[in-house]
Amino acid sequence: MRQFNEDTLTAAVVERIQRGTKDERFREILASAVKHLHAFARDVHLTEEEWFEGIKFLTSVGQKCDDKRQEFILLSDILGLSMMIVALNHKAPAGATEATVLGPFFAHGAKEYGYGADLREGATLKGEDVYVSGRVLTTDGKPIPNAVLDIWQAKADGIYDLQTEGEFELRGRVRANEKGEYALKSYKPKFYSVPMDGPVGDLVRRTGNHHMRPAHMHAIVSAPGYQPVITHVFVEGDPYLDNDAVYAVKDSLVGKYRKVDDAAEAKRVGMPNPFIRLDWDFRLAAEAGVKARKKIAASDAIA
Repeated sequence: MRQFNEDTLTAAVVERIQRGTKDERFREILASAVKHLHAFARDVHLTEEEWFEGIKFLTSVGQKCDDKRQEFILLSDILGLSMMIVALNHKAPAGATEATVLGPFFAHGAKEYGYGADLREGATLKGEDVYVSGRVLTTDGKPIPNAVLDIWQAKADGIYDLQTEGEFELRGRVRANEKGEYALKSYKPKFYSVPMDGPVGDLVRRTGNHHMRPAHMHAIVSAPGYQPVITHVFVEGDPYLDNDAVYAVKDSLVGKYRKVDDAAEAKRVGMPNPFIRLDWDFRLAAEAGVKARKKIAASDAIA
């Protein structure tokens, strides 16, 4: 078959994919992608010059990626695609902590801690001291012993360690105790801008939208027999809760950071007085009958 035009080309490409591709799921995804890409080109009557600009943009996104930075994840986040994938694949069962984006700054290999972890160790910038404690529970409120919480957050200036020469600042793998209780020391998160020094930043500026993320702590919480959850804990009262640049805020994930001015309490938990406190429980759904989240394994490519 030859002599294709705008009315016949899409069907010909899809037919060839369906005829030659053995993997059923790959065939489904690729054929749908072709249909939507062709429909997009027809819808806006894409010119050759415009398509070449798109190719240059995607090329520059790839060139910005390295072993510490994943510009394509940032692009996915900014376009809302990351949260769409989360929404499609990770509808939280009743009572379970809701999932949100992984983000481009997760890192494997963080130091392992037990109860009372001090993630401020080695921090190059100081912030407001915060004590975070709570439990890891089942959806019906029973403690999950020895759960692991992979915690990370931006520094006091809104920059992640991976964006600078630092390494493993304000991040660590915290193990809960036999009662499902965990505790850690860190600094209160602050709102910050997504990276604007690359092609995704140029795209955001072109749209005229803002580029801020509300203050948050990242967490991946897991335990054998339970569905792991990739989530955030946001700061109540943050000015960007309703305008998160990556659309990741959920009401159930907004925590109250409260000031504690009590010398005895500060001494008991090993904090300066006064300090900030967050009490926060995570709840995991049983793994049985639930599709386990694949993003953690996929994040091996992210430094």
